[in-house]
Amino acid sequence: MFSLTSVLYPYSAKTDLVMKRLIPVIIFIILSSDSLSAWGILGHEVIVAVAQRHLTPTARKNIGKYIAYDLKEDASWMDYHRNDKPISYTTHWHACFFDSEYNYSPLMHPAKARYGDVGRALQVVDANLRNNGHKHLSDSLVVFNIRMLIHFVGDMHCPVHTYFNDGFDTKWECTFKGKTYKTFHTIYDIMPEMIWGKASADDVAAALDKATPREIRKIVSGTLYDWLKDAATRSHQIYEWNPAGAEIIRDDTVELSRELTNLQMRNAGYRLAYLLNQYFGQ
Repeated sequence: MFSLTSVLYPYSAKTDLVMKRLIPVIIFIILSSDSLSAWGILGHEVIVAVAQRHLTPTARKNIGKYIAYDLKEDASWMDYHRNDKPISYTTHWHACFFDSEYNYSPLMHPAKARYGDVGRALQVVDANLRNNGHKHLSDSLVVFNIRMLIHFVGDMHCPVHTYFNDGFDTKWECTFKGKTYKTFHTIYDIMPEMIWGKASADDVAAALDKATPREIRKIVSGTLYDWLKDAATRSHQIYEWNPAGAEIIRDDTVELSRELTNLQMRNAGYRLAYLLNQYFGQ
């Protein structure tokens, strides 16, 4: 079974205790934030839509015991709530860091590493849900872990949520096709919308979900390290198209990003389905 537990951060019972104490408060929080990050609404929903096309009947049934509505509705839940006090610590968990060889290297940023990142987020989920863990947790805790899982698997595949030790950042003001953006990051937030227009997440997922069973097995194979390195290796090319700090973004950026964006969303969906089936399909 694919395991995330030993990836980086030593898991402790204290982490689980903190999570359990927070859930009763979290579950009643009202949506209040207008800020989104990573793939934005469409991108995250596409990833979940792809995943739902590959859930086993058992996994679908077990997940439905906790979340009776379409999982896509919770695809961006972690973005909406990232600044809410009970879970504000998770605001640091949306990004991941890499060295010059594209190896996952969170300690490259010691100040940020102390709070954790995508690796930490997925480790917490794995510790809570592996080995049928959902059967031994409160319903609210299971729901929160599902929300983390479906969102952070998406974040780790987003090009502007991968940070490298060569100084590349995503938060500089720039102009794209005559419009000024406060951050380069924002362009990739809405990249799926720029590529797919008003298409629904389900329609986009159907268009992207063309891999053969053999190809899917290859995509979901390996460890979390492998997934992270694969995502980072692909994502780094956005800085070849538009160097960090570029004030004017290339007019053909959307076309250049089309294949990368679609591939990352699709692969994230396959990997999310794999994990959901592992956790809820037994």
